[in-house]
Amino acid sequence: MPTQTEHIAHQVAGSARPAGCPIALLTGGVDRQYAYGLAMALVSSGIRVEVVGGDSIDSPEMHTTSDLEFVNLWPSRENKATLMSKIWRTARDYASLVRYAAVAKPRVFHILWNRKIEFVDRVLLMLYYKLLGKKIVLTVHNVNQARRDGRDSWVNRLTLGIQYRYSDHLFVHTNKMKEELIEDFGADERRITVIRYPLNNALPDTDLTPAEAKLGLGFKEHEKVILFLGKIKPYKGIEHLLTAFHKLVSGDDSYRLVVAGEVQKGNESYMKSLEEKICGQDRNKILLRKEYIPDEEMEIYLKAGDVLVLPYNEIFQSGVLFLSYSFGLPVIVTDVGSFREEIVEGKTGYLCPPGDPVAMARTIEYYFESDLYRNLGTRRQEIKEYAEMNHSWGAVADQTRSAYAALLVSLPS
Repeated sequence: MPTQTEHIAHQVAGSARPAGCPIALLTGGVDRQYAYGLAMALVSSGIRVEVVGGDSIDSPEMHTTSDLEFVNLWPSRENKATLMSKIWRTARDYASLVRYAAVAKPRVFHILWNRKIEFVDRVLLMLYYKLLGKKIVLTVHNVNQARRDGRDSWVNRLTLGIQYRYSDHLFVHTNKMKEELIEDFGADERRITVIRYPLNNALPDTDLTPAEAKLGLGFKEHEKVILFLGKIKPYKGIEHLLTAFHKLVSGDDSYRLVVAGEVQKGNESYMKSLEEKICGQDRNKILLRKEYIPDEEMEIYLKAGDVLVLPYNEIFQSGVLFLSYSFGLPVIVTDVGSFREEIVEGKTGYLCPPGDPVAMARTIEYYFESDLYRNLGTRRQEIKEYAEMNHSWGAVADQTRSAYAALLVSLPS
């Protein structure tokens, strides 16, 4: 039997073409891959979409796809600016968003990410959207990021609670996230939908081979390349990976490690501690790229790697894991958050305990002795097929469309 929401979605699809009721995707100007994937999937399902973002979200497809309009509120500006000019720029950014909302045709605003100032995004803008009569959908990528990063406060919890309460529907990526929303913030279970984290389909994937990718990064084909990819932050436990790597190379000189990702402001001391650790051990076997990795360069890292390792101390879910899957790269992850739900041991990767470099080293050794690694050439395709079957954007679009439909039916005509 179809659920009430599915029945409403069917009615809306049959009686009022969704393209006549555009949806606004508010991107916050970040995470182009997610915004691109969702926008394209929604348009393919028959929904007209306005993508609200900046230059960092833009792409040619945003201007050539039918039923998709790109609204560039935040064009790139000079990074080197005075404090006053940065304040003025931020004020103009929010003024642009306020003006857009006042005249926007979409009656449903789907917030993928907030902009910059938590109180403004979580409280003032939410109240403003409600006063305009908009229905608000919020994708919750991190239920309480400040707690994860060790900077939680009552103000943070209060403003988060307000945003969750003002939202008409909430999307999360795991059941654990749903439970935290309900238990910690009193969210209504009926307004929450769990959607599995979808694949990244916005990155170039050329005919570059793993052997060519290794050579491009300065490695030999026989060397065992371990990859860490992503923003460098303390909760990600990279220090444990470095300790595990030192144990590995002491017994096998063919291991190599790549640590590639941006060091965001506030994490400089953590990066310094990692560099000190690297300088003290096996520096010539570690490739460190402490910088933003552009989309067009992701492919070479994901194809050069023989395995992706995510040594996190704490997390709910990670988009990097599914990015790895989209290139058929196996993963070794710590057993935190909802990682256990996404790993098929021996087929897509392996789990290891968090904060335990010895166990991590053993797991990495086990992987390189396994059939998964020995047959990596064919296993990469199997991982891609598994990911496409279980994490398709089409399934996400179907669930998202149903939520939109229920909200649109509840609006006065």
